[in-house]
Amino acid sequence: MANELDGKIAVVTGAARGIGRAIALELAGMGATTALLARDKSALQALAEEIAASGGRAAAFACDLTESAALERTTAEILSRYKRCDILVNNAGIGVMGKPLHQTSPTDWERTMKTNLRAPFLLLRAFAPSMIENGGGHIVNISSLAGKNPLPNGAVYASSKWGLNGMMISAAEELRAHNVRVSIVSPGSVATHFGGSGDDPRAARKIQPTDIARVVRMLVTQEPQCFISEVLVRPTTK
Repeated sequence: MANELDGKIAVVTGAARGIGRAIALELAGMGATTALLARDKSALQALAEEIAASGGRAAAFACDLTESAALERTTAEILSRYKRCDILVNNAGIGVMGKPLHQTSPTDWERTMKTNLRAPFLLLRAFAPSMIENGGGHIVNISSLAGKNPLPNGAVYASSKWGLNGMMISAAEELRAHNVRVSIVSPGSVATHFGGSGDDPRAARKIQPTDIARVVRMLVTQEPQCFISEVLVRPTTK
């Protein structure tokens, strides 16, 4: 097993499936102790056991990211157990698609913003002080091309990703003096439940979760020549 991240603590949200699961496996395979966050406790536990069976280290922390009090308790538990966070991957996200903005309910707006925008803010707020105290860290945000382009009938999702990008680019300027790096990964359509893989015949031509995991691997292992990185990920075929 590679050990580029041996001794590092990585927190991955939305780790139960899809992109988050692939990233957690990648970071654990590099030697990081990985804290797995999502709502699905059984899926997280199964992933933690899979990582342990491969010689890695991981722990499951079931948490609903839309509940700020629960998220605060979970981040406090992680810091109490590990005393630090070196890598934070804000991956968890939801999308409300198929409706124009004027037909979108306030409930869907709130749920999307709490997951895609407020949770990364609260996680940064929880873990950035630890990174500063320990001399550095890396915050990786899984955004979307929808955060750079119009998305008709998906304006709420796009809004959350535009907001995430602006928030994190600004945070990068605040944190770079403390050796804390910020990265934004903006994929196109990914073959996950979110992108509607299932029986979709186009799934094989979409970006794969492992592709995104390899991008994250590149980001967390490269020399810190800059303190804000943005990577656009597009499929190689249409």
